[in-house]
Amino acid sequence: MNERLEEDDRTALAGISNSPPHRKAYSYSQQLRTNTGTHHKRQHQLRKHSLDENRILSHNPKNNVYVCGTPNSSSDDEFYPYSTITATGGGVAVGSVSDHHVDYLHLSQRIGGMAVGDGGCDDDDFEKFPQQPMPEFMGSGGGVGIFRVPNRAPVNPSRPTCLELRPHPLRETQVGKFLRTIVSTETQLWAGQESGVRVWNYSDSYKPGTGVGGRAPRGDEDAAPFYESTSASPTICLIVDEGSKFVWSGHKDGKIRSWKMDQNLSDDNGFKEGLSWQAHKGPVLSMEISSYGDIWSGSESGSIRVWPWEAVEKSMSLSLEERHMASLLVERSVIDLKSQVTINGVCNISSSDVKCLLSDNARAKVWAVGSLSFSLWDARTRDLLKVFNVDGQSQNDNRSDVPSSSSMTSSSSSTSSATQDQPVEDEMNVKFVSKSKKEKSQGFLQRSRNAIMGAADAVRRVATKGAGAFAEDGKRTEAIVLAGDGMIWTGSSNGLLVQWDGNGNRLQEFTHHPCGVLCFCSYGSRVWVGYVSGMVQLLDLEGNLIAGWVAHNGPVIKLVVGNGSVFSLATHGGIRGWNISSPAPIDNILRSELSDREIMYTRLESVKILVGTWNVGQGRASHDALMSWLGSAVSDVGIVVIGLQEVEMGAGFLAMSAAKETVGLEGSAIGQWWQDHIGKALDEGSTFERVGSRQLAGLMTAIWVRNTLRTHVGDLDVAAVACGLGRAIGNKGGVGLRLRVYDRIMCFVNCHLAAHLEAVNRRNADFDHIYRTMTFTRSSNMLNNAAAGVSSAAQMLRGPNASTVNPDEGKPDLAEADMVVFCGDFNYRLFGISYDEARDFVSQRSFDWLREKDQLRAEMKAGKAFQGMREALIRFPPTYKFERGKPGLGGYDSGEKKRIPAWCDRILYRDNRANPAEECSLECPVVASILQYEARMDVTESDHKPVRCKFNVDIAHVDRSLRREELGKILQSNDNIRSNLEALRFVPETSVNTNKIKLKNQDTFNLKITNKSGEDMVFFHIICEGQATINEDSVASEYHPRGSLGFPRWLEVTPAAGMIDPDQVAEITIHHEEFHTMEEFVDGVPQSWWSEDTRDKEVILLVNVRGSCSTETKTHRVNVRHCLSGNPALVDQKLSVSKKHGGSSSSSSHQKSTLTYH
Repeated sequence: MNERLEEDDRTALAGISNSPPHRKAYSYSQQLRTNTGTHHKRQHQLRKHSLDENRILSHNPKNNVYVCGTPNSSSDDEFYPYSTITATGGGVAVGSVSDHHVDYLHLSQRIGGMAVGDGGCDDDDFEKFPQQPMPEFMGSGGGVGIFRVPNRAPVNPSRPTCLELRPHPLRETQVGKFLRTIVSTETQLWAGQESGVRVWNYSDSYKPGTGVGGRAPRGDEDAAPFYESTSASPTICLIVDEGSKFVWSGHKDGKIRSWKMDQNLSDDNGFKEGLSWQAHKGPVLSMEISSYGDIWSGSESGSIRVWPWEAVEKSMSLSLEERHMASLLVERSVIDLKSQVTINGVCNISSSDVKCLLSDNARAKVWAVGSLSFSLWDARTRDLLKVFNVDGQSQNDNRSDVPSSSSMTSSSSSTSSATQDQPVEDEMNVKFVSKSKKEKSQGFLQRSRNAIMGAADAVRRVATKGAGAFAEDGKRTEAIVLAGDGMIWTGSSNGLLVQWDGNGNRLQEFTHHPCGVLCFCSYGSRVWVGYVSGMVQLLDLEGNLIAGWVAHNGPVIKLVVGNGSVFSLATHGGIRGWNISSPAPIDNILRSELSDREIMYTRLESVKILVGTWNVGQGRASHDALMSWLGSAVSDVGIVVIGLQEVEMGAGFLAMSAAKETVGLEGSAIGQWWQDHIGKALDEGSTFERVGSRQLAGLMTAIWVRNTLRTHVGDLDVAAVACGLGRAIGNKGGVGLRLRVYDRIMCFVNCHLAAHLEAVNRRNADFDHIYRTMTFTRSSNMLNNAAAGVSSAAQMLRGPNASTVNPDEGKPDLAEADMVVFCGDFNYRLFGISYDEARDFVSQRSFDWLREKDQLRAEMKAGKAFQGMREALIRFPPTYKFERGKPGLGGYDSGEKKRIPAWCDRILYRDNRANPAEECSLECPVVASILQYEARMDVTESDHKPVRCKFNVDIAHVDRSLRREELGKILQSNDNIRSNLEALRFVPETSVNTNKIKLKNQDTFNLKITNKSGEDMVFFHIICEGQATINEDSVASEYHPRGSLGFPRWLEVTPAAGMIDPDQVAEITIHHEEFHTMEEFVDGVPQSWWSEDTRDKEVILLVNVRGSCSTETKTHRVNVRHCLSGNPALVDQKLSVSKKHGGSSSSSSHQKSTLTYH
């Protein structure tokens, strides 16, 4: 066999003459094959046409410039791989058509060492010669619409300049430590993670990170310096308690833990928790501190518990010797609200998980948010005020949201189930009617198609039976916030924003973005909204859209205000800070200044990527074949991507694959076999690491990364698009992988397009469908939305809305990538040429003539497919169709059909260059060139030959740690910025009508706050700095604050927050209300440390006032003293008071629902 191969190769080489071959009447292919059949006489006109293709691009290694060849050039640099081209004044513009003449003598001398059987240079030859870029062909139509390269810049021009406190870490580095939530204190930003908590000091915000090899764990090398706690159960929620100077955290193990603010932290050991207790059996999903300092917590199945501040305060005051009693003390003080509203086994509130709790500090109420309903509670008495659904309909009829399964009889359930399932069973039973043998033979393909379509459609119907449930999921409440004017806002998983008043009445709704809402924050006259798409929007208090931008390339799961910024946390763990006034003039100044310093934080890298494609024809390859294809070319490669087609076929397999895709499953045993054996050829484990894969029926793609490069590569996402049989079956289609390489997005798509010579338009349509609809998501075996803090309902919504996620014309995912590589069996054939003619050209290696007949080149030239993409000049024989096991060029199909040889198997790419002359920079961050493009003709396991392409990719990326440091320097040194920041400190002038108030039992006083500004509105918030008791000498004891600076239970302040228009006055009711609950008495005796005593008391109210976007607050101090008669209270008197005032909603009916003063 080897002797025959060598003889064939010598014959082929002998056929290469020193001048353009003369068209003869007989076929040279007779020397390479037998049983060729008849031949037809051909007559062609000799012409200068070897390279008359448009967009043949060559690379100049001296100046990194890509230029087009000059017309009628006789230089062999036009096609030789190691060419050096310089543009001339008469050069042809990109996209023009010109003729070229080739010096065949020079070409023959240069390729004399090439092995015909390998389709290119031997591996040893590539070791001798430096690998220089090959000439390239570029398709038309790449500069417009979705085929235009994405805009890149040192600083994103489409959004305000931000502080990257924690740059986007690679997902793989965050396993076990994903950030779930953030909260802000006056001096610190706290984050809850899967292993505890971490904290950033705002004073360190602009300091550089530790870099690779520093103390920071992987993924945090560029983050600002931070400190971590000792290991703890995954943190789900955080709340700030400015009164006790603690941050409280709720955890997956059901515990609530405390962490001291502003403590001295060190890098050596993690800081430890303080007081903790077991709050729930399940996870603590939500927490809030009420207007009276109590800690409220929500868990699964509608569980809501209250932890009175008196018990918490007592526990924190215990000595170290008594700390073992502290947790028990708090646990015994619990008030289980769900059990209190459960009567005769019927609960008045929803049994769904309590995903959010909100303290309405303006009215002293607490909102508990379930999936599709709300419960409204009095913060002071802890009484249930109202239950209503997401549509605003009251549900105080003792009915649960979800009907009990016990209410349905088993007989009716089984009947209903049988009735619903029967149509599906009928659809699954695909019936074949007996026909004659002739009819059977003629209709086999049609019957197979019907069977596949029927099975896939049945599975699709089963999957869509729950469409109604998904519509309900779209209404699920995901976030809630109290706006500056006292309104309540909620956001749903379908993007709907709803505005409520303080009594739970639905006022209005609006939609500004089609993706799910995940979080809110409010500051002054603005409401910030974070979406699952990564979008952040700013709205005014009326719900009008002010601005919006893509803040992250992942869902925004938390927004908080702190240190003059709004910090956003993305699901991948990145944290960015946006100036509280953005969008504002300061953004343009920062963008310009930071762009001017581009050179200081730009880093350049170079990576070699090997891409291979092979239609394996349902076969399997030997280790030698895999080594020839891949293993022999990876010595200097950092990333290997392979695309296989026809891994497994057949009607049954395709139907099963379609069914699995419908329910989110993919892969097969044979696909796994291929991955394992390719891994062996790549020395997986010691040299390369398999990062991920995706299979769609017979299509399979996988990626390996060299271990030394793994630190800079990650965030793998996958995608699949079916193009076969009604765009539903994966016998044709595409599978894709997307990942980050040095923070740049690269996509690799493996395609199998429509077959047959005449199906050019269908192939074009398949490509267009794949390019437009391919949407990347996390792999099913890597999906862990819970770890990243993303609700399933909101995440589900991203798929249908993917095209509208990006505000830039709704570009598809592939259009937003920095580099896109398409590989696969594209099935484009040679047209206008016979089988014998093609064999003649191949035998003479006259590939320049064959390229004229290539359908793909013709479609690309016309801008009908693969618009703007590039391909290296083909110098290997057509890779289709061969007889299995037959080596050399004599293996081309010689059967009855005699399929014309064709370059079906191709590899094309697009990088960031808008024009060929662009160099690698932050404006054009990915510039690629092709070093090797060849087919492995010695591999005979399939009717296709495997093809490989080696890229050299130059990548410009940002040193995000240095850029953050430069941003800090600009903020400190730029006078314009400093003056803008100083202007944000402005607070409109206000006054209060008194600073001393005396109250007796049941007294009421009206505190007036006047806005003296004639132009600016002001926002106020009243808190309690502390309470003291007055002794017999009328001397106040030390003031003790309650949780979150809440009010004592005997004091009602209504409203405690709101907005005052210019030149208007707000009236605040300060009311004394005696209050005790049954829990405060044991055997009728008040508990001395828990209940309010009978001595005179005094509190200091702080009336905090700020402007719409003020970064500072002005405070008015008001002393409120309660004078008691000194007579001890009897139990029955206290009970009557508690019953009389248990539902305080009636006593606050005089307040304005919007808490806005005009």
